[in-house]
Amino acid sequence: MLQPVELHDFFITFFSAAMVILFGALYAMLFAWGRLHGRPKLVWWGYAAYAVLVVSVLTLADATHLTGFWTWLVVAMLVGYLVAPHAIWHLCEGTHAEPAQGEGDPRSAKAVPPRRA
Repeated sequence: MLQPVELHDFFITFFSAAMVILFGALYAMLFAWGRLHGRPKLVWWGYAAYAVLVVSVLTLADATHLTGFWTWLVVAMLVGYLVAPHAIWHLCEGTHAEPAQGEGDPRSAKAVPPRRA
């Protein structure tokens, strides 16, 4: 059974929840920006933001009394959020990659110029 958040934990809950949102977005943004522009330093700064995200999530879980099964769910979500940008990046690369010469549909071998707006 879940226990309600105590009044003295309310500020910690509010602040750590805001940090989860902020550093979760910062991690995703820095990771994508660094990969998109070929700047590994930005990717590493993204990992630093992820580290702050982990601390914020664990603080939030402690302040809101998430124990037992909920602890495992929090850890699973943290692992998922670490892996998700990598998976999305590889998915985007795969769907936007140019097929090699001779691959795919033979009807698509004709070069069609892109439409300009």
